[in-house]
Amino acid sequence: MADIPQDDFELPGVPDSFQRLWTPHRLAYVKGGQEQYAGDNRDPFCAAPDRSDEESLIVRRGETCYVIMNLFPYNAGHLLVCPYEHISLYTETSEAQMLEMGELTKQCMWTLTKVANPGGFNIGMNQGAVGGAGIAQHLHQHVVPRWGGDSNFLPIIAQTKAITQTLGDMRTQLAENWVSSAPEPAEGKGN
Repeated sequence: MADIPQDDFELPGVPDSFQRLWTPHRLAYVKGGQEQYAGDNRDPFCAAPDRSDEESLIVRRGETCYVIMNLFPYNAGHLLVCPYEHISLYTETSEAQMLEMGELTKQCMWTLTKVANPGGFNIGMNQGAVGGAGIAQHLHQHVVPRWGGDSNFLPIIAQTKAITQTLGDMRTQLAENWVSSAPEPAEGKGN
């Protein structure tokens, strides 16, 4: 080791050539993953409604379903519409759950449009672990706002997504500006 110049050693606190985007909130998922909920009816979507809206990041509560912030968002404002009942597939929803999921999805879109003015949305459900569901035991529908240019190389190259706002701040903005009925068409736009 005497032949290696001192400059080749990295010292704590000394900048190097790498940029870092810290995502400590993902540690719980990395450590636990899908297996932590196997066979357990108290998955996060069952437990969330028992806590305060602020603690659980619940944006809106309905009769059979509720809206919650995604802890691992694709974009700022990524919402999940979940039934209170512990069911895993869309085919298991009651008519009331199915209708309320649809209505809350529209309200998510109206509210996100009011608060963040996205250019579009991705809406969908991943069902079953093989289908890509992060928590396959509890049905949930994603509502992801999209903007032009919101995709870049970070998720592909660095497996990192830059999110511009904290979950708590976004939850507060959405909850305080919730839109429950269709907004009036903008001046000059037809029906």
